[in-house]
Amino acid sequence: MTRTAPLLLVVDDDDALAQGLASELAAQGYETVMAADGQQGLEVFSARHPDLVVTDDAMPRLDGFGLIEAIRRTNRTPIIVLSVRGGEGNQIRALNLGADDYVTKPFSFPVLLARVRAQLRRLGAAGPAVLDFHGLRIDRERRRVLQGERLEREVRLTPTEFAILEVLALSAGRPVGIAQIATRVWKGAKAPTADTVRVQVGALRRKLEPEPSRPRYIVTETRIGYRFAAEPLA
Repeated sequence: MTRTAPLLLVVDDDDALAQGLASELAAQGYETVMAADGQQGLEVFSARHPDLVVTDDAMPRLDGFGLIEAIRRTNRTPIIVLSVRGGEGNQIRALNLGADDYVTKPFSFPVLLARVRAQLRRLGAAGPAVLDFHGLRIDRERRRVLQGERLEREVRLTPTEFAILEVLALSAGRPVGIAQIATRVWKGAKAPTADTVRVQVGALRRKLEPEPSRPRYIVTETRIGYRFAAEPLA
């Protein structure tokens, strides 16, 4: 089963707040997962590869600052910090560690939602309905791929192939790990092996690439996964 909505990780030791926030986000069409503290949040992050993290700063085992540090060692996933401490020092510390935004509790959900959407737009996880590259158009709403100088040829893809292409194209220019592809594309089903992902990418290349042995769009990132190499059209 493919995942079409961004996946958000909510990390907070206040279970009622976390549940309420996850429910509100789900009502807006987002997929959500939760963790009760920073350590669990890091484990869920590694397993699920969310598109955005919303975390409290004060938690047992590993606090929000530690979680930010751990994520930033390997990943640029957007992080929004929630805190009852509105002091300038805590905000500066969180932002210097790599947080993308800082929201003081109590907060207005519509304001938090706007900040979530802004971060996802910046990342590209929400992304435009149509992705245009030189000689290639990916219409996410109609699930169509058009190719050629005048976009005259339709490329017929399976749902899995289209989902892989969408994940890679939304992160154009950035490496995407095999595990991240597996989590986003096979959401809700048993995770495939790395070989299964490679087979599907190979099938996608044969349909999409003019020369599959010398890919123009989907290039291999050794020991990581793949990267969509084409630049989006302005």
